[in-house]
Amino acid sequence: MSSSARTFLVTGAAGFIGSHTVIRLLERGDRVVGLDNINDYYDPARKRANLVEVARAAGQAQFTFVEGDIRNRALLGTLFEQHHFSGVAHLAAMAGVRSSVDDPWLYYDCNLTGTLNLLDATHRFGNPVFVFASTSSAYGNTKVVPFVETDTADRPLAPYPASKRAAELLGHSYHHIQGVDFTALRFFTVYGPRSRPDMMAYKILEAIRTGKTMPLFNGGNMHRDWTFVDDIVFGIVSALDKRLGYEVINLGCGTPVLVADFVKSLESLAGKPAPMHTEPMMKADVELTFANIDKAKALLGYQPQVPVAEGARRFYEWYKRVVGDPNG
Repeated sequence: MSSSARTFLVTGAAGFIGSHTVIRLLERGDRVVGLDNINDYYDPARKRANLVEVARAAGQAQFTFVEGDIRNRALLGTLFEQHHFSGVAHLAAMAGVRSSVDDPWLYYDCNLTGTLNLLDATHRFGNPVFVFASTSSAYGNTKVVPFVETDTADRPLAPYPASKRAAELLGHSYHHIQGVDFTALRFFTVYGPRSRPDMMAYKILEAIRTGKTMPLFNGGNMHRDWTFVDDIVFGIVSALDKRLGYEVINLGCGTPVLVADFVKSLESLAGKPAPMHTEPMMKADVELTFANIDKAKALLGYQPQVPVAEGARRFYEWYKRVVGDPNG
């Protein structure tokens, strides 16, 4: 490891996108402190399995894992004081649009108060670059297509995107008053290896493997800007390397695909159909997500590399190897 290696804090390090981000940073020679509370939003064993993957990419001197909560201000102060971070990749959150409707208090406590704690520690300990994982659902049911960052994004449809949008605005206040370099990255329908079990791609293969019927909202007649996790991670790491002041940037693929067609691609790989039943689209859902990625290209050198057909194949191979053969 180079003596000039920098140290980054990655929150949500045991999660889907977080574990991929940690590995990318370690592979290029950086030191990483990973923070995660290993909560039970989904099986904690899956998160610990992700950490095993991280450990394979890490030397003992490169990676430090801390099991803790972003709501613990004292813990954050200790970590920032000890490690002199060059950047913070804040990927920890309570995720899921639909689940946030059931417990908005938890979502705001984690997603907004947790972000506030991190921003406060950031400005008190050297102002490292702050990269925030936001969401395309902040745009709500916008009529501006493709979705562009100049949209007001002031009509979120559920507490989850509302909490993320509020955190973006909080980041602006810390930039304005405290000089924090804050980049909010709005992710569009991320999928890939180590995907969470509550995500659409995972649920499709799980339905095929187990034979248990899953709901297909609006008959799959919705378009999503499916974005492979490796492309998202490129955007995160690129943002960590740049002081941009305050920016909100879309990270998507820029090519929406019908949900029904995405389902068919995984069914084709598995060799059999997923048992599904149609349900009406929920109030918190939208019919289309479609990222304008011009700003990401200009500021981050971002250019998606993994088309949906290839991404679906990679995800299928991971699921088959780690979870089980859907056609088994």
